[in-house]
Amino acid sequence: MSGKSGDKNPSEQGNRPGQSGQRIAKVMARAGLASRREAEAWIAAGRVAINSAVIASPAVNVAPEDTVTVDGEPLPQRERTRLFLFHKPRGLVTTTSDPEGRPTIFGALPKHLPRLISIGRLDIGTEGLLLLTNDGGLARVLEHPQTGWLRRYRVRAHGSVTQPQLDALCEGVTIDGIHYGPVEATLDRVQGANVWLTFAIREGKNREVRNVLGHLDLQVNRLIRISFGPFQLAELTEGAIEEVRTRVLRDQLGKKIAALADADFDAPLAVREPASDLKTRPRQPETRVTRAAKEDGPDGSRKGRSPADDTSKRPRPWRGRHRDIPIADRALNPDAPRKTRAGLLTDRKGRRVLVQRVQSEPSAEPPEQAPPRGRRRGNPARDRRHGPRPARPPPSGGEKRR
Repeated sequence: MSGKSGDKNPSEQGNRPGQSGQRIAKVMARAGLASRREAEAWIAAGRVAINSAVIASPAVNVAPEDTVTVDGEPLPQRERTRLFLFHKPRGLVTTTSDPEGRPTIFGALPKHLPRLISIGRLDIGTEGLLLLTNDGGLARVLEHPQTGWLRRYRVRAHGSVTQPQLDALCEGVTIDGIHYGPVEATLDRVQGANVWLTFAIREGKNREVRNVLGHLDLQVNRLIRISFGPFQLAELTEGAIEEVRTRVLRDQLGKKIAALADADFDAPLAVREPASDLKTRPRQPETRVTRAAKEDGPDGSRKGRSPADDTSKRPRPWRGRHRDIPIADRALNPDAPRKTRAGLLTDRKGRRVLVQRVQSEPSAEPPEQAPPRGRRRGNPARDRRHGPRPARPPPSGGEKRR
């Protein structure tokens, strides 16, 4: 708004008929600060101001030129609508802060992600797929029962049940004055004293799966959400988070839901600094030397390098599969150094085995010549009396060997 409008009471502006703009709680949700319900609680606590005037009622419209602050800080710029798939482990609470000090899902998320809002909730003992978004409007639309997205669970429960009992839930059931909508339940298998079920609902009321199955005398001891609408848990590992691509998100939401959520798929992504708790080692810049710069300089070193950095005269590192290691064989000769060639070989099963081959170093004295190992012809007794027979000369080129 202009400077004159800043002097007016925002509450009175919100009550004027025909005023353009959006509700303050909706604007805060679009910015990804909080859900509409949380935004209304912040407004009631006096934490929100419009054009430096604190407001006490959420029934206020905000124009694009208005300045909205929360705890003295301006609202962040709205970025592109994003959706994340998170595999929630058991033991985490789906809330931003827990009064009892229990760990929350947001404390387990990477620090570089934007501020996210959960679409619905999962109990502390429930695991599986949890959708997170930075757009409060999208969260409100997807978790609303009128959207009708199917939530599918895998359930392990203690007790016994039949398929006809589960089929009776397709019309809904009323328990302790609370009516639960139609349920699609299938008995998958019996495992000892437990049964495995596939349970699908569309409303997602508080502890709906446990209350409905408890009505059938089944005690749930494991609950895994495997899908939420078109999005599947699939092979996402426990504790991992994965972002849905913008094109896929636009196609899966459809025009109707995207319009109701006022999703923005064309806005830029907010640039965030890397997390301060991530300890990274700065990478040293690489210096590339061209072929011409590799010629020797006048001082004997290569161009582009100092004499201390010249590696042309340094011994080259060993590049083979084996390496020589001098050792002393104390059992045979303590003073005679020996060498061993050690290396890794691969056997037929692909296992790598260390092999050492020991070899003595050559001594200063020439070794004794061993007698020839060729076959001797003639009579051994004659050789002992008259000596060995003289060797025959090799045949000439024209003489044929018989």
